[in-house]
Amino acid sequence: MRVLVLADTHAPRRWKGVPEGLRGPLARADVILHAGDVCTPEVLDDLAAFAPVHVVLGNNDGPAVAAWGAPETLELMLAGVRVAMIHDSGTRDGRGRRMRRRFPDADLVVYGHSHIPYDGVDDGLHLFNPGSPTDRRRQPVGTYGELVVADGIVVSHEILPLPG
Repeated sequence: MRVLVLADTHAPRRWKGVPEGLRGPLARADVILHAGDVCTPEVLDDLAAFAPVHVVLGNNDGPAVAAWGAPETLELMLAGVRVAMIHDSGTRDGRGRRMRRRFPDADLVVYGHSHIPYDGVDDGLHLFNPGSPTDRRRQPVGTYGELVVADGIVVSHEILPLPG
């Protein structure tokens, strides 16, 4: 299963529609995860035209995004991998321990908020922040994530620069 991972798209200020460089990756995705700060539900409608979308609320998301179906946290099974999602995972120090306490059964925690891409293991837990494709802040380029999951394992995981 191919999973495209996004966060912090910040529409309409930053997201003016699906970025051209994301169209190919989105077209190949079996499922899309958005780790919050969507800001308008139209982003989710755009993404849902490509594949099913799972989203959590960010600190800039309001009632319209919640009404679309975004909870504060989400736990789901993707091809046997237990995935947890949250927007703000807190400070870097102690993040793995904190997320393990919050999501004790998770194999992978997807988060956003910082706009800083991260793909690593902390306290025995795989943490994945795709950064932002549209609001890179201090990062050199916009980014998104791709995962391949199968048979209960994360087969591949990477953070990629937004093409173009």
